[in-house]
Amino acid sequence: MQRGEVWWVEFEERRPVVLLSGDEARGFRAMQVVAPADVDISGLGVEVAIGATEGLPFEGVLRFGFSHPGITPCTWLTTLSRNDLIEQAGALPPAKLSAIEDALRLSEQEKEWTPATAAKLSDIRDALRLGELK
Repeated sequence: MQRGEVWWVEFEERRPVVLLSGDEARGFRAMQVVAPADVDISGLGVEVAIGATEGLPFEGVLRFGFSHPGITPCTWLTTLSRNDLIEQAGALPPAKLSAIEDALRLSEQEKEWTPATAAKLSDIRDALRLGELK
């Protein structure tokens, strides 16, 4: 098991993850592949698309939320054991891994939000409360 491999794991259902570290002794740092956001998240986070271009049998994204005081972004980052990994689905090329590492570094830096970004977050919260977003 190596960094950049894509594996199936069982959370509430079978889902793909990308291994971000290959340290079996401390657990594998991995990120869950999710569906792309159905709203504009620029200023709030960034998504890195993966899928058929990388030879995978599905399309999805790794979503990285930007850090901000008082807000804990959901990043789908987790630590897994070898027993959690069910079946390998593929592996990402070095260029895609580099894009993921850049997004991870960017998400770990605290951001100053503009008024437009704060308004966008407020709109998303309102839509979630009203059940308009999935």
